[in-house]
Amino acid sequence: MIYIHIPFCRQKCSYCNFHFSTSLNFKDEMISAMKTEIRLRKDELQNKNLKSLYFGGGTPSILSADEISSMIDEVLKYFSFDRDIEVTLEANPDDLDKNFLQQLAKSPVNRLSIGTQSFFDEDLRLMNRAHNASEAEGSIKRAQDFGFENLSIDLIYGSPTSNLEIWKENLNKTIALEVPHISSYALTVEPKTALENWIAKGKIASPREEEQNREFYYLSDFLKDNGFEHYEVSNFAKPGFYSRHNSSYWKYKEYLGIGPSAHSYNGFDVRSWNVANNQQYIKKLDGGFLAKEEEILSQNDQFNEMIMIGLRTIWGVDIESLNSKFSEQTLEHFRREIQSKIEEGILITENNHLKIPEKHWFMADGIASDLFIV
Repeated sequence: MIYIHIPFCRQKCSYCNFHFSTSLNFKDEMISAMKTEIRLRKDELQNKNLKSLYFGGGTPSILSADEISSMIDEVLKYFSFDRDIEVTLEANPDDLDKNFLQQLAKSPVNRLSIGTQSFFDEDLRLMNRAHNASEAEGSIKRAQDFGFENLSIDLIYGSPTSNLEIWKENLNKTIALEVPHISSYALTVEPKTALENWIAKGKIASPREEEQNREFYYLSDFLKDNGFEHYEVSNFAKPGFYSRHNSSYWKYKEYLGIGPSAHSYNGFDVRSWNVANNQQYIKKLDGGFLAKEEEILSQNDQFNEMIMIGLRTIWGVDIESLNSKFSEQTLEHFRREIQSKIEEGILITENNHLKIPEKHWFMADGIASDLFIV
């Protein structure tokens, strides 16, 4: 599978610390550089038949439908598409007007991931989103009108401007709109963001973990009651609508990341990442050089990643895979560390897979980190 990072946004959200630029001055040069990277790295993926192509960012919908199609055409020069490939475009509601959707519907894009975040204007103002609540709802309906049935939306809970009643209304709206996939995250205060600065200056309250915990479990119970499957800590889907792309990440499949700051993984022991600087990225690729660094993952790194990723999903960690992959010393550590947590009910084994019971999923990352080899 291939991930393409589009490093442009119209404005900076208050909570975001991803790599992007709000200047489009070098958009054409960036697209050209990414096409060059695709060509130079075409042999890094063993499987040339793609099951997933994902445009993330940034804001990929800031590109025109023709620019998106030209990127897809470049990929098709070197790879084939599986018969039922999933081609996802992350999009902001304010970009999804009728003209854009009409053009996009003619392209291979067959899944939209819409950055809704909330259906309440007060939440959206705090987040400094470029859209309002009306556009959030309207963009979903328009996408459906143009034949995009495979839709995902992002929702953020635990905001200082929200509460459990508002969160319930957000979820009721989502169900009414018949969206089949939801990715939902607690509002997190990242370093060097406007949100961190506002909290430090006392302009807004800090998110409260106990409130986020309550809203997370309401989210999970509510969506399951409405036919969704909670298949990863932050992801919910109607049957048949799991994100194939993200599921491949969680199952340790190989992937190729294109664009500044994008990461790649060979499925075994090599992870690489591109420079998180647009100008350096363009300059390197213009000269015919890759703008990436890489590392060989140690046995401990591989073990920690398998634990962290697996315990966030309904599939859990395959104990047989651990037994075949790691040394007896590592396995002794694993067995010793899980024993007390199994006795406490924080971990369970099921069909030779280690899992966290869903009632403890809000603390999944902390539980997993307790098992790490450091």
